[in-house]
Amino acid sequence: MLKGKKIILGITGGIAAYKCATLTRLLVKAGAEVQVIMTPNAKQFIQPLTLSTLSGKPVISEFFTANTGVWNSHVDLGLWADAMIVAPATASTIAKMANGVADNMLVTTYLSAKAPVFVAPAMDLDMMRHPSTVRNIELLRSYGNHIIEAPSGELASHLVGKGRMEEPENIVKALDAYFETEQTFAGKHILITAGPTVEKIDPVRYISNFSSGKMGFALAQVCADRGAAVTLVSGPVALTINHPNVERVDVTSAIEMRDAVMQRLEHQDAVILCAAVADYRVEQQQTHKIKRESNDAPVLQLVENPDIAKAVGEAKTAKQITVGFALETDNEQVNAQAKLKRKNLNFIVMNSLRNKGAGFQKDTNQITIFCDDGRELPFDCKPKIDVAADIADVLTTYFK
Repeated sequence: MLKGKKIILGITGGIAAYKCATLTRLLVKAGAEVQVIMTPNAKQFIQPLTLSTLSGKPVISEFFTANTGVWNSHVDLGLWADAMIVAPATASTIAKMANGVADNMLVTTYLSAKAPVFVAPAMDLDMMRHPSTVRNIELLRSYGNHIIEAPSGELASHLVGKGRMEEPENIVKALDAYFETEQTFAGKHILITAGPTVEKIDPVRYISNFSSGKMGFALAQVCADRGAAVTLVSGPVALTINHPNVERVDVTSAIEMRDAVMQRLEHQDAVILCAAVADYRVEQQQTHKIKRESNDAPVLQLVENPDIAKAVGEAKTAKQITVGFALETDNEQVNAQAKLKRKNLNFIVMNSLRNKGAGFQKDTNQITIFCDDGRELPFDCKPKIDVAADIADVLTTYFK
């Protein structure tokens, strides 16, 4: 799938830069045209001559070539590429990319790139798990970048843990997989709900749940990357998404989410109901803050919220695909399969709070998918962006 693709390989100043000779060779062998961009520090770890010889192109490091004065246009490079890989991506470069610090040719080209960007972090384990690095990687992911996770192993410090750059063969496989599935959803319209709903009690209090919206946003990213026109209906979350194929609709309550979904349902090829919608709301919202003026606690009268999945299942056409989610704590399979039938879904994604790494506010998930044709598809625990890819793969089978 890489034959004829134009690839920018951005190399930063980490010991894993030596692997980029192999990475360049593999990309060229796969038929890609490779332009290497190096940070000044990267040249301390691997010689530009090696990479120039392997790629067949002069290596770019500065904004202009010193001996000729030729300007290296980051804008032109950003338009030229079909993909950009930053490998190894050091903590410093990740921070610059996440925060727009364009002080070298590599980061400036990244900020100009129109193509998908793949980031392969590599650093010592304490740097990898530092809160600032974790935050910056999540920022890059939220911008739509593809993070090629660093595996565990022995590091340059001789410590053992997460922080090794992924092997070149696996980076090439990740690129191959992207281009293989690149346009599988082209021409499709997919609506995705994400996050919690917030049901007000009074102007300062509310009923909600612990959903972060990460799973729904990951699904929006994957579906958009595969060519779909995505409508993302999101409850209140602290997440961002920046993709030309994604239209974001922000809502607060379950009723607002129901209305947003139903108004747009007619034009969708698929609806993925990932949001954690509150089952109940307060019957009578107070317009003023409830004051604690006595020892008697207020009694909240709750009423049921609309069942969005059921409403979509009843209104959908025979050609529309609907996907639900079931977060369970017991009798997981029985409850999920019952919901699959009750809500007239094509398939349902089940996860259990009893599984380590699954559930709200986590970066990973472990799912089992139950399909209306009898398929039962279990998956290992993995990052939510990879879980989203698994879900999208199953959705693809319904579009064929």
